[in-house]
Amino acid sequence: MRIEELESSHSEFLENMTKKDPQFFSKLGEGQTPSFFVVSCCDSRTCPSTITGMPLGEMFTHRNIANQVIEEDESFRASLHYALDVLKVNYVIVLGHTRCGGVLAASTGVQHESMDGWLKHVRASLETFDQSKKDPEAIELEEHNVRQQVQNVKNHPVYQRKGQDVPVIGLLFHLESGELKWLD
Repeated sequence: MRIEELESSHSEFLENMTKKDPQFFSKLGEGQTPSFFVVSCCDSRTCPSTITGMPLGEMFTHRNIANQVIEEDESFRASLHYALDVLKVNYVIVLGHTRCGGVLAASTGVQHESMDGWLKHVRASLETFDQSKKDPEAIELEEHNVRQQVQNVKNHPVYQRKGQDVPVIGLLFHLESGELKWLD
């Protein structure tokens, strides 16, 4: 894709949104009241709003490689606090996907100086997986990772203080079919 295609696509988006609702962008400018806080992988094929069909303003999103919830991650902590305490979201969603490069790299021992610090967290989340079933190509690893991150959200100090009544839901997006699997 070239930059001209990005410009053209944006113009089409702007035209379509304005045609549907002439006040759409002025409403967006008034503030946000999203229903969902989504922890998602930053994989370019897994945009949470796009794959769920949600309009702009419904999903407050935090993205990182392999959708990790790490207590020491200041960016995640701030996002979770803002979602729960300021935006008052109704749900927290951990959204993983099949064929996740972060999960594959962690499960096969990939090492790279720029990624080792992050991959150690992904490896830690996979350590509780039944090693006898461990197959680097298996969807079970991605499902396990999502379930582990759901638990990490529930155990996070910010969630413990601010979000106890907010459901935490795990979803797995299947790249091969476009389907979402509800894990909880």
